[in-house]
Formats: sequence, C-alpha cells, structure tokens
Amino acid sequence: MQNLTKISFIILTAYTDVGHVKYLYFTILLALYVCIIFANVLVIRVICMDRSLHEPMYLFLCSLCVNELYGSTGLFPCLLVNLISDTHEIPLPYCLIQIYCLYTYGTVEFCNLAIMSYDRYMSICYPLQYNTIVTPKRVCLLILLAWLFSFCQFTVTFSLNLRLQLCGNIMEKVWCDNYLLVRLSCSDTTVNNTYGLCMTVLVVAVPLVLILHSYISIIKITFRSSNDTKKKSLSTCAPHIVSLLNYSIACSFEIIQSRLAKTSMPATLRIIISVYFLMIPPLVNPIMYGLKMTKIRDACRKVVNPRNSFF
Repeated sequence: MQNLTKISFIILTAYTDVGHVKYLYFTILLALYVCIIFANVLVIRVICMDRSLHEPMYLFLCSLCVNELYGSTGLFPCLLVNLISDTHEIPLPYCLIQIYCLYTYGTVEFCNLAIMSYDRYMSICYPLQYNTIVTPKRVCLLILLAWLFSFCQFTVTFSLNLRLQLCGNIMEKVWCDNYLLVRLSCSDTTVNNTYGLCMTVLVVAVPLVLILHSYISIIKITFRSSNDTKKKSLSTCAPHIVSLLNYSIACSFEIIQSRLAKTSMPATLRIIISVYFLMIPPLVNPIMYGLKMTKIRDACRKVVNPRNSFF
C-alpha cells in the first residue's frame, strides 16, 4: 500500500452527530444484522442438509443467501463501529477491501437473479425438457461462473485503485464508494473511468437481457395457458420478481442519488437510499422465499422446532 498515497484513512462524513441516540441506532442495526445472519444461515442449512432440496431452484437460492451474508459482512461491522465512533474514520486498506466486497456482492446478486429468471423460464416454458437441460452439474457451473466473473472483474478494479494518487480523504457516505474514491484522485483516472463504464454496462446489460427474455417468454406462455397454469406460474415467479424489483430499484436510486448535487436531496434520505440495497434485500429475500416455498418453510420449521414441525 505504500505506493498508493500518503493518506492512510478515509473520513466518512455522512454520519451525523445524534448524541446518545446513536446507541439506539447501533442496537437496531445490530439486531438487523443478527436477523440477516440467522435468516440466511437457516435457509442455507436446510437446503444443504435436506436432500429433497438439492434441486436447481433451491441451489440458486442457496447461492443468493451466501451472497447476502457476504455483502452484509462487508457493510455492517464497519457501519456499527463508525456509528458509535466520534471520528468516523476508516483505514484506507479496509476502505479498498470494503469497496471490493460490496461491489462484488452487487454483481453476484444481479447475476444470481438473472440465472434464477432463466431457471423459471426453463421450468415454465420447457417443463418436459427441464430436468435434462438444467442438470445439477450445469447449475453448479452457472453459480461458479457468476461468482468468478464478479471477483475477476473487481480484482481488476482493485488493482487500478491501488495506482491512484489521492488528494483528499473525505467521502460523504456511510460506506466506501468506488465512484467517490476515484473522484478523490488527482492522478489520471481515464483507465479507471473507462473500465468502470464498460464493466457497468456489461454487468447491467447482459443480466437484464436474460431477465427480459425470460419473463417475456413466460408471459407469452402463461397468456396462452389455463387459469390454473397462470396462477401456478405467478406463484412460482412472484418471490423472484419481488426480489428483482426490490434490488434493481434500490440500486438505481443509489446510483442516481450518488451523482446528484448534495443540496438536491435531504441528507437523511440520501443515507437511507445508499444503504437500502445493502440492508433490506439480505433480510427480505430469505424470509420471503422461506414463506413462499412450502418445502423451505417446512424444513425451517423442523430445524427451529424439531419436536413439533407443524406449529
């Protein structure tokens, strides 16, 4: 890190001085983090332990939950420490690591959701060929590719960030942001900006095309089907659609507000938008899928209350 800059820490100025109320916020966020860990670990455990759940849909869900844990761990420890701190400083190496974690989390999340839409497309549009096309081997390969692509992509971003010469260390954020880090640089950022733009287009365009193609095909099939088939298709796709919209809209708002003038939006609203896609999907997704999918719900009941699986 010596060739990076003489700056050794980043100051996150989006934290506001709320006095002793910060301990209440700390307690709420800690409880939220514990709930995220519990909900995702529970879903991962039941999928791994129950052989009847070793099906493509549940394996993709397991990958999604692992990513929720990964992203939450990249955010919450630093957030909790800075919340009760008076300086709101984060060491530069940790700032770079947090950027790497949160951005890979975001990419893996979107890729996972895109793959899950393809899985729904295959199960609804090609039910007879589904088991021969979507095999466990291909499922594992798709999951592996989603993770490898994200980590390889941001390894390059991480390497480019190491070359930056920073002329400032103040970010108006509650977590380290790659866009703001590049803006702090007084060296040439052409390569960073070009690579970042190309990768953003790639990360958004390819999954989006797959998602749109999948759901347009699903809609065409369901419109030509019976009412019972329509209800079944809607019930199968509903959790995924909610997850997709929740995450996509939250990310879009975060990208837009981070590039707006500071005075165009209240500080509190800006903070809420910036952490929404990092806090709410990791909590909502396992709960929603657990409530909607009967097998997951029943398996969770057996784990939580083994004496009475029908409470």
